[in-house]
Amino acid sequence: MRLMARFLGFIFATAAILFVVAAAGLGLVIWNYEKDLPDYTQLTNYEPKVMTRVHAGDGSLLAEYARERRLYLPSSAIPPLVKDAFISAEDKNFYHHAGVDPEGILRATLVLLQGDKHVQGASTITQQVAKNFLLTNERSFERKIKEALLAFRIEGAYSKEKILELYLNEIYLGLGNYGVAAAALNYFGKSVNELTIAQAAYLAALPKAPNNYHPFLKRERALERRNWVIDRMVENGYVSRADGEKAKREPLGVNPRVLSPNSFAAGFFAEEVRRELNDRYGEKKLYEGGLSVRTTLDPKMQLMARRALVDGLVRYDEAHGFRGPMRHIDISQDWGVPLADVPTLGDVGAWRLAVVVDANEGGARIGLQPKREKSGEVERERELGWLTNAAGLKWTRGAGSRSSLTPGDVVYVEAIDGKAGQFRLRQMPEVSGAIIAMDPYTGRVFAMVGGFSFDQSEFNRATQALRQPGSSFKPFVYATALDNGYTPSSIVLDAPIEIDQGPGLGVWRPDNFEGKSSGPHTLRYGVEHSINQMTVRLARDVGMPLIAEYAKRFGIYDDLPPYLSMALGSGETTLLRMTTAYSMLANGGKRIKPTLIDRIQDRWGHTLYRHDERVCEGCDAPKWEDQPEPKLVDKREQVLDPLTAYQITSIMEGVIQRGTGQSIKAVGKHLAGKTGTTNEAKDLWFVGFSPDLAVGVFMGYDQPRSLGDSAQAAQYTAPIFRDFMTMALKDKPDVPFRVPPGIKLISVDARSGMRSNGSGSILEAFKPGTAPPDSYAASDATPRAQAVNPDADRLVGTGTGGLY
Repeated sequence: MRLMARFLGFIFATAAILFVVAAAGLGLVIWNYEKDLPDYTQLTNYEPKVMTRVHAGDGSLLAEYARERRLYLPSSAIPPLVKDAFISAEDKNFYHHAGVDPEGILRATLVLLQGDKHVQGASTITQQVAKNFLLTNERSFERKIKEALLAFRIEGAYSKEKILELYLNEIYLGLGNYGVAAAALNYFGKSVNELTIAQAAYLAALPKAPNNYHPFLKRERALERRNWVIDRMVENGYVSRADGEKAKREPLGVNPRVLSPNSFAAGFFAEEVRRELNDRYGEKKLYEGGLSVRTTLDPKMQLMARRALVDGLVRYDEAHGFRGPMRHIDISQDWGVPLADVPTLGDVGAWRLAVVVDANEGGARIGLQPKREKSGEVERERELGWLTNAAGLKWTRGAGSRSSLTPGDVVYVEAIDGKAGQFRLRQMPEVSGAIIAMDPYTGRVFAMVGGFSFDQSEFNRATQALRQPGSSFKPFVYATALDNGYTPSSIVLDAPIEIDQGPGLGVWRPDNFEGKSSGPHTLRYGVEHSINQMTVRLARDVGMPLIAEYAKRFGIYDDLPPYLSMALGSGETTLLRMTTAYSMLANGGKRIKPTLIDRIQDRWGHTLYRHDERVCEGCDAPKWEDQPEPKLVDKREQVLDPLTAYQITSIMEGVIQRGTGQSIKAVGKHLAGKTGTTNEAKDLWFVGFSPDLAVGVFMGYDQPRSLGDSAQAAQYTAPIFRDFMTMALKDKPDVPFRVPPGIKLISVDARSGMRSNGSGSILEAFKPGTAPPDSYAASDATPRAQAVNPDADRLVGTGTGGLY
């Protein structure tokens, strides 16, 4: 008996010694690893990489910019169903363990020994948070020890809900998505609150190895894993067995969301916004800061703008004939596969790529580019159509055309409305252009198209192309004169003029577009008919330094050289600047800043930027105590007398009624504007406005060259302006331009500018005290606003500037 007692004592003592040694060893190991543990308290101030989201003016999502596609949600905003699915898949004892789950370790070991293909990880959600946030993915015993130690500390410092929040927002769930909010949106097009049992279970199946359960490439494995998660949810009591069985019968239902500015034909607009955000806040803030951006884009107006511009570019391009197919492919076998490999532009609307299958005298039979399955495979169905000489190929007979098509030729086509199976041949235009529409009172850009296709070229002709505005600059020369003593009825001589350019430069003789002169005319006539010789005489009289100052006020040029040729629009500027300047004429002479962005907020909803700089006096009153009503104070600079602004607006109405923009009369609304055609027709412009909408149009080759000897803005850009305004103002009432107080509307003869009520008279706008006399004395035929600089003739450049 004593021997047994001694033996048991020995065993106990040995065990105690071993325990002490093991505890000391374990303590030493813990102490050793704890020295280098990361600071887990940094999780308190965790700010994950969150994508920046850009919205159109109506709230539609326009674009997203991110390195990691993530939308951060607090735990309170994540529904129990989603939490239950992830807990069932990853850590069923999450709410009961202290960071490390012994039961889970034992269970994973048994599953591994049994050879079950559903291998279970032993790491708890807390351990995964420790690894994802504070450690590396290195597979080592040392990392696992640190992970466990950190898990205990995290559990002691944070609530279970906070730990779950960190986990569900950080994890990678495949297809570029991080966190459950982004995954729900991009896999199923839903918020987390709208997910079904099956959908939540599929997301919960992904954290271990998203590529192993790809919804299209590994569909069967994905379904099997999803159903396994559903079974665990049933087993854990989160879902009834009936609901679980029903969910397992559902298809995977993944339909990846494709977000592209091309949905609104707004590639140029979105890229301009992205560049501005990058300039303001830097790349890190743009791609990781979770900015919320409300832009000024009007999606409907944007689509109208693109349609009007594309139609105008195609109209010009097709008038110069067909240049031949894009490329040639082998169609000796299945033509669908090689045709599917031909890259196509994503923003060319209803245009589709097609290959000529066979051709004869009556036209050509074509095969349309097949679509690809979500798995990337080319769909098997083949769609055929016809190009007929009577419709689809009619325009290819122009000069310089290569109208013959041969089997294997790849071309663009567009379906003909009302004619099933029939298509019209299309081609990418070589000429390019741009269009901008903005609010003339705020500078908010409603629409911007910077070329035929953003996918083809990201160069924005609306903001980046410096081109000569030609005669579209003339209204600012005349506005300068009207602001400094001239009236719309003032007479200027339309006659040949010679300007001495100084030693070695010879004499400059500006010509009118039509090559002839017609004597003295009113200022109105000079603008309506875009008379170069009148404009040069007027600029010489007013003085180019003063005109350069007004051009700077309007933001057209920063520093216009004081040469007379600049009065004809030979200086380079952008379409955005010109449209903004015309907006200031439309709004009564108030300075505006063009903007594509209304407001920018950070991830917490705090406003970082707001375009509207008006001050609201009295808006911050704590309560109503019979004080004056709050009011908005507009502190914008007045760059032009409102009376002058109305006078030049009235004159530009005449451009459309009687002058170079008469094709625009078809819109049937009050509109004002001006054409612009530069030397050799390298640049064509039309810029104009209604009382509430300013629009600028430009057309030209990227490498400037003539658009043709007879090309004019009246022929090409004015119709684009007309088509856009027809669509944009279709349901708007016809509102006349607002007449400011002080303006006197007097009936005058359109040719002489003298008072008249007879045939050919018009209502002209005059400032107080400037009404025309009943007749002019011979000595007053050319009234002057100020003395002429005796050296003015030498303040010229070598170019002839804009022509029409």
